Amino acid sequence: MTDIATRATHVVATSGGRRRHNGGGPRAGTIAAFLIPFFLPFVLFYLVPIAYAIWESFRVVRRTGGQYGTSYTTFGGFEQYAQVFQNTEFWASIGRIGLFGIVQVPVMLFIALIMALLLDTPLLKIKPFFRIAAFMPYAVPGVIAAITWSYLYSPQLSPVVDLLKGIGLQPDFLGPGAVLWSAANVSTWLWTGYNMLIMFSALQSIPEELYEAAKLDGASNWTIAWQIKVPIITPSIILTTVFSIIGTLQLYAEPAVLRQISSNISSTFTPNMLAYAVASGNNYQQAAAISVVIAVITFVLSFGFMRLTSKRAGL
Repeated sequence: MTDIATRATHVVATSGGRRRHNGGGPRAGTIAAFLIPFFLPFVLFYLVPIAYAIWESFRVVRRTGGQYGTSYTTFGGFEQYAQVFQNTEFWASIGRIGLFGIVQVPVMLFIALIMALLLDTPLLKIKPFFRIAAFMPYAVPGVIAAITWSYLYSPQLSPVVDLLKGIGLQPDFLGPGAVLWSAANVSTWLWTGYNMLIMFSALQSIPEELYEAAKLDGASNWTIAWQIKVPIITPSIILTTVFSIIGTLQLYAEPAVLRQISSNISSTFTPNMLAYAVASGNNYQQAAAISVVIAVITFVLSFGFMRLTSKRAGL
């Protein structure tokens, strides 16, 4: 009986292990069925356009037979890129967007951090209301937000301008020295809630026991916030900063809408606006080169910032 039981146990164990080995692992067809719906659109609508833009950036349009001759497109090497780097309007737009990012990104993320810390404190009541209210601007399309703020900036229509004039001030939100910061204000209003939600989600993952131990050691809410919470959510702060750097270099909607009511915003105000203006003039190869340069600058800045801050934070 003992031998039979032993052999039966061995057979069951062997067959069970074989079944797990044969049927437990996912099959290649199942994996493909899940991956194809993602990879097919990713390749068609992301990788292919990028590859085509890079290819176009190396091509130039030549003419034969003088002014009324025929034109043809041929490989031009780095000729388009040389023109981009010699374009003063391109570097002026990079300078404006750099100034925009240096000021707007830290201000926006600091406000988002303060809001996230306030939402995480037990002192604040009706948290769901404040969380939805803070996130609500992100639900508004960027163009609609820019149109709304352009109404508030307009000297002829804005009740805010009328109110400030009533107390003796003469605001000019669309003037040459203020229009960049008016666009920055729109971006800050739009994206602060989004970044706040990322930081708040990170705060929610911190164990409550850590706060209780700090309170037992005599730590105040202020000390807990800045010496415990902020260091722990540093990866989230880095992530939102990288997103903000990328978004800054892609700035288009806000200044493009404000341009309709302000003569102080040119068609080349930001790098993306310059690329669109060049493409509107049927110079698609030059626009492609500008786009590739913008993409490279975005990658270098965002990746460089992430590596630098991650090393300093010990991540």
